[in-house]
Amino acid sequence: MSPETQRDSVPSIASSVRTIALLSAGLVLLTACGGGAGDSSAKPGRADGYPVTLKNCGRTVTVEAAPHRAVSVDQGSTEILLSLGLADRMAATATWTDPVMKGLEKANADVPRIADNRPSSEKVLDREPDFVSASFESTLAKGGVAPREQFESLGVPTYVSPADCTGKDNSGGGDGARSAPLTMDSVYGEVHDLARVFGVPERGDTLVATLRERVKKAAEGIDASGTTLLYWFSDSKAPYLAGCCGAPGIITEALGAKNVFDDTREEWPQISWETVADRNPDVLVIGDLTRKAQTAESAAKKIEFLESNPATKNMDAVRHKRYVLLSGQAMNPSIRTVEGVERVAAKLRRFGLAG
Repeated sequence: MSPETQRDSVPSIASSVRTIALLSAGLVLLTACGGGAGDSSAKPGRADGYPVTLKNCGRTVTVEAAPHRAVSVDQGSTEILLSLGLADRMAATATWTDPVMKGLEKANADVPRIADNRPSSEKVLDREPDFVSASFESTLAKGGVAPREQFESLGVPTYVSPADCTGKDNSGGGDGARSAPLTMDSVYGEVHDLARVFGVPERGDTLVATLRERVKKAAEGIDASGTTLLYWFSDSKAPYLAGCCGAPGIITEALGAKNVFDDTREEWPQISWETVADRNPDVLVIGDLTRKAQTAESAAKKIEFLESNPATKNMDAVRHKRYVLLSGQAMNPSIRTVEGVERVAAKLRRFGLAG
């Protein structure tokens, strides 16, 4: 789910006096940094394999040299870069819903966090980035950190997760709607793209192979057909619940279960608790968030609400305490969606709801 956050009001990049200095610095970085492994998109004559050119969310992105001062402004993108061993090439991170993925704590501690939520464009530019990545189109758009065009006008390439634009319409507000079900291939494609940008394609291959094997192992032999799930990301007043076809759809499909709201293609529609109670899911998959942007962010607050609210306290899943707790990142299209498959599979087996 894209972040529902607030950010400081700051001058646009184009109007900032500091921009002129950063333009010069950014261009120097892009032409002077060292390279990495070769790439099939590289122009002839460069032994380091650069420039690298990618098609990304309807745009052509060209990176002239391996980034050394990258800023990732969404947690999902950050965790990919950290997993690729690129902490020493990151100048900053921002926009967090959860603690960093297990195993990445040490690497993450070495990278400055400039904001828990979406940072201002000024804070990003203060880090003198040579590459900016995000997980959501809304992050690098008007109303977000800044539109991609503004960074690119300074010679700073940008990248957005293809999982947020492939087969998805983000023009209608909210969290968008899927025209086609998301698959992990979009996430794997993001890993490969970022690995190419930084000149470490072999690391991308290794990470994707590991993720594929984890999904295969988690879903091996499981049959949850006949079991219904509901995914609750955040907010108790007007809850954001998963539609059919985003990251929760990947989890549901992998396990052969059914999402009780698979009749909507909205990514995270807001649905009344009366409707939820009427559908009476067997299991509630609950986002356990540490941010403070909405009501009932933590799993503890969500469960407290469910067990006291008249509309929900008599639901089967609530009475039998059939809860699965997931990080927000596991419920977003990210490498941690694999974690979601693993945890939901384990819980369904424990509940006796899967073969």
